[in-house]
Amino acid sequence: MTESWWFNLLVTLLIIAASGFFVIIEFSLMGARRNRLEEYAENSRTARAGLRSLNELTIMLAGAQLGITITGLLIGYVAEPLVGQGLGTLLGGVGVPSAVSVTVGTIAALFISTIATMLFAELFPKNYTIAAPMKTARWLAASTQLYLRLFGWLIHFFEYSSNAILKVFGIEPVEDVDSSATADDLESIVDSSHEAGDLDENTYMVLDRLLDFPEHDVEHAMIPRSRVDVIDPDTTLGEVREMMSTDHTRYPVIDDEHNPVGVVHLIDVLGSDLPAATKATSIMQEAVVVPELMPLPDVVEELRDSDQKMACVIDEYGGFVGIVTMEDLAEEILGDVTDEHDIEETEEITEQDDSHWLVDGDTPIDEIERAIGHDLPEGDFETVAGLVIAHSGALPEVGEE
Repeated sequence: MTESWWFNLLVTLLIIAASGFFVIIEFSLMGARRNRLEEYAENSRTARAGLRSLNELTIMLAGAQLGITITGLLIGYVAEPLVGQGLGTLLGGVGVPSAVSVTVGTIAALFISTIATMLFAELFPKNYTIAAPMKTARWLAASTQLYLRLFGWLIHFFEYSSNAILKVFGIEPVEDVDSSATADDLESIVDSSHEAGDLDENTYMVLDRLLDFPEHDVEHAMIPRSRVDVIDPDTTLGEVREMMSTDHTRYPVIDDEHNPVGVVHLIDVLGSDLPAATKATSIMQEAVVVPELMPLPDVVEELRDSDQKMACVIDEYGGFVGIVTMEDLAEEILGDVTDEHDIEETEEITEQDDSHWLVDGDTPIDEIERAIGHDLPEGDFETVAGLVIAHSGALPEVGEE
């Protein structure tokens, strides 16, 4: 009887192990990343087997669920008669009445099998697989494929049956889980990774700006008219040469009606042997003109297609309101980019204490939000100066709070 009891216990443990195997299959398929397996597939047979399993995801999940269900039923069916009766016999051998010993043995068997099933057939394999989904997906790939070959006919029967039920309710079955991510999903992932300490501050800022980039228009990145040096159509080459010797390498040409008519470039000025009194319009190039409401990705494409580094920005009335350069667009993602021609400036945002910041008036609202970690009111403005004016309804006085 003792040998039979040990055999019965071994059978129960094997069923629990089989149940854990199917739980691992389920969670490894849900947690494995297809792109990572594709990277390993060229030199790894197990990775190729894992990819085959992912390509048959619904079938494999159905197989895992079938295995979990059957082993769960077997544990309940086998534990009581095999383990319960064995325990009852042992208790009876020490003088415990038969009815009591069988009852106690049955309860003990159910309790022990439930605890063992929860620990070793559910929680342990689940938590291990969640911690190492790629490792388990590759480790069990071959055995998973073997299981599919042996019981594929039964798995397909249940899979087709469940799909037929779905279609009755007007739901179209899918063969794979959508593993793509939307922009909002990516933003949530970046935020979570930053909060968990997996992304340093600089990397987080770049990724956050990159995700926001398609949502911004030219007005967010442009240099406004008040800060742009321009020339008029009557400006001479001599005057432009003098200006370029100390300032910029490109100047928009703006006529009396505030329309951009062209751009004078340093390379054209240096390559010209025309007299100094010649008007600069004689060597100007056609200006790339974009509306201030154009999305930033479209501006990048526009400048790239025209092989230019600067575009003139116009408002809805056609008037010149500023410029946007490739450097401005790069700064939308990378932050301030300073070269040898830039005048050294102070930081746009300087923290004074936990609740006060010193901010330049032309700092974009979203940059302030990133720096202080709080959302600011939304409105028809791009900068903190616009926010203050909109809030006060007038131009604020110096020192006003």
